[in-house]
Amino acid sequence: MRAPYLRLGVNIDHVATIRNARGGPYPDPIRAAMLAAQAGADGITAHLREDRRHISDADLLRLSREIELPLNMECAATPEMLEIALRHRPHAVCLVPEKREEKTTEGGLDVAGQHNHLKHYTARLRDAGIRVSLFINPDERQIIAARDLQADIVELHAGGYCDAVLEGNLKKAEAELAAHQKAARSAAALGLEVHAGHGISFDTVGVFAAMPQVVELNIGHFLIGEAIFIGLHEAVTRMRRLMDEARP
Repeated sequence: MRAPYLRLGVNIDHVATIRNARGGPYPDPIRAAMLAAQAGADGITAHLREDRRHISDADLLRLSREIELPLNMECAATPEMLEIALRHRPHAVCLVPEKREEKTTEGGLDVAGQHNHLKHYTARLRDAGIRVSLFINPDERQIIAARDLQADIVELHAGGYCDAVLEGNLKKAEAELAAHQKAARSAAALGLEVHAGHGISFDTVGVFAAMPQVVELNIGHFLIGEAIFIGLHEAVTRMRRLMDEARP
């Protein structure tokens, strides 16, 4: 059986990071979203953090109004973020762990340990017709907990594998890859839609694209960085081509 079409979600957070470094209006993350769409992206991801270090409330409003692609809003499970999500009604909300001092998301959400806390948020989002995604490490316990919370999607934290590849740690990379493959099979068997993201580059995208259970990859920081050298359109186009070549 042919694997389902593999979607590419482009995260535009770090276009906003560059903009905020000077405090002006440029570069515009919404323009980046439009360019990504023209280059073949299937969706746009934006992480609204508590400290608003990159994406702003105004950005989220404009994305909701001006971008035709599905919007995946990443956020922490807090009353403020729930209220914002219910107001804007994105296509999906991906709940992620968040620490004020972290440079980027450091790991998956402890869905099993925070079941009672998360239950309220997943229920409210589902009732509003918003798809619920949970960003998790490739761990069976977390997958079962996500199923029990009636999430629609689990997004596997790909950072462990991608970091191991960058470090040249073959043994660790093999172990991480095996864990992701097992998690993807388990999640799909439980009826969860499987996504993957965080740290994926041209060098690491192939192994995730080759997993037939994975239906969406969310990639941002690498694409925005690569755009400095080859342009955003070319970066997204090349990523799309590598995904298609690796797909079963």
